[in-house]
Amino acid sequence: MLAVGETMTANGGTMAKTTYKRADRVADQIRMEVADILMRKIKDPRVRSVTVTDVELTADLRIAHVFVTTMETQEAEREVFAGLAKASGFVRAELGRRLTLRYLPEVIFKKDVSGPRGDRVLELLDQLHGGIEQPDAPKPEGPVE
Repeated sequence: MLAVGETMTANGGTMAKTTYKRADRVADQIRMEVADILMRKIKDPRVRSVTVTDVELTADLRIAHVFVTTMETQEAEREVFAGLAKASGFVRAELGRRLTLRYLPEVIFKKDVSGPRGDRVLELLDQLHGGIEQPDAPKPEGPVE
């Protein structure tokens, strides 16, 4: 007897079926739509050079955390997020026109810190790698002065 989410293979074994939660599919659609809305519909000059990197949606589809990055300075970044907070109602209304959902999620914009964190990890790995002597690197000949 097969368990829920399993499929039968040709040789009689079972393999797990790849399942995607509905929240993940809806979050991906919201990510694409919010990026399009911010690029084409928002007229606020504060909301510029913004990239939507990810959307995390609660399991009940009521709250959407939209992660964005910007190439602005610290002060200008505060202005960008103030503009995004002001535009969140418009973004939600526009999502309502584009998506067919029973409940439209509340849109909350958050700063995505994964980029700088990833850069820092790569920098640390480079430092670590630079401190280890390479086994195939040629060694200098003769006395060291």
